Amino acid sequence: MTRRAGVVLGLFVLSLAGAVITGKSLMFSLTYIWGGLLIMSFVWARLALRGVVFLREPRTLRAQVGHIFLERFTIINKSRFPKLWIEVRDRSELPGQWVSAFLVGSPFQSAIKRPGHRASAVVSGLGPGKESTWMVRTLCTRRGRFRLGPAELLSGDPFGLFRSQKEVPIGHHVVVLPMTVPVHSFPIPGARRPGGEALRQHTFRITPNAASVRDYAPGDGFNRIHWPSTARRERLIVKEFEFDPMAEVWIVLDAARIPQAAIYDEQITSAAATLEASKTPSLSLPFATEEYGVAAAASLAFHLIHHDRSVGLVTHGKARHVIQADRGEAQLQRILQSLAVLDAIGRVGMREVLKIDGERIPRGGTVILITPDVRPEVLDTARNLKRVARNPVLVLMDAESFGGEKGTMELATTARREGIPVRVVRCGEPLEASLASSLLYRPSLPTAA
Repeated sequence: MTRRAGVVLGLFVLSLAGAVITGKSLMFSLTYIWGGLLIMSFVWARLALRGVVFLREPRTLRAQVGHIFLERFTIINKSRFPKLWIEVRDRSELPGQWVSAFLVGSPFQSAIKRPGHRASAVVSGLGPGKESTWMVRTLCTRRGRFRLGPAELLSGDPFGLFRSQKEVPIGHHVVVLPMTVPVHSFPIPGARRPGGEALRQHTFRITPNAASVRDYAPGDGFNRIHWPSTARRERLIVKEFEFDPMAEVWIVLDAARIPQAAIYDEQITSAAATLEASKTPSLSLPFATEEYGVAAAASLAFHLIHHDRSVGLVTHGKARHVIQADRGEAQLQRILQSLAVLDAIGRVGMREVLKIDGERIPRGGTVILITPDVRPEVLDTARNLKRVARNPVLVLMDAESFGGEKGTMELATTARREGIPVRVVRCGEPLEASLASSLLYRPSLPTAA
């Protein structure tokens, strides 16, 4: 019951009292009018959402920072009575920037535009058996796992005396993968694994290295058939392949709480809210070492896997994430999904992480250490890796530019002097430029708006 219904109820009580006291027909007529209005409005409101079905259909349950997440919403009236108006209030968690929404159907519909991913809309004049559809496009601005929903349907009578509501439970969760940037050059040694060609590792993928042949098995592709052997043996013979004997690359991301730094006054900065015909809105990272480190790890994984390198991931944040080195698009998706839900609130530093999981990294492999830590033990860790025949590469978040401690540049200079490849990432600088440039001293960009 709304406040307006309370006023009508008060008028009904006064009219009834006047009719009993005075006995005049006018007062009885007013009593019937107010009473009938209350009854009719109550019944109308109770039936307003009966037979209404609300559907939300995300195009995919996986998105990426800087890309558009698209979701389709439909309201269907399955009852035999028209619906005067239905309001949809969405309570999704997905952060972002509303880009566009449009409604299909009745010309009397209107959308409620709010910041973030909002499906909220008002649908009017929905006839029996009819449906109304609208699309919402949202620019994803933050990585993570977010719920879509719940939603609430609201309706009522034409006089606004009673409201009817219906809860639509949570239907889906969407995983927003971290941002990746193009990496044009990065110091990854092209070393071969110890043993070279003598080290065999068979794979179901087709590679340039055909190792042997065997009999055909159900599920083998016809492009694996070795036709000369098939003709000679008069049965189907297929080729077996093996990986290139190239060294694995392991990305070790420092997710300990202590060395992290951030500029909390700065928020995510996005470009214009309206999509151009052929452009995607640009997006800058939050000014935090955690977000820059995650984006750097994701970008390097994308770069290396698309150059057919075997890549693994180790990080100890809120939870321990270890992904064994492998190739292919599926491996890239595993790494990105792990980074999407990473929280840099761990208690284990870089040195301890490598003591726990360093044995997984084979001799001759490359280890990319991504950290904002400025303590000398970071350099000691890199030296220990070289001592045991691993190739360290340092990607240092310049903690001072993020409002943290000084010492990154001294650490980078010493590492460079000792022959360890170094990249320095500063707050506010384009990540792709920082990963590609080997210059330690570059003109710093302003980070404040």
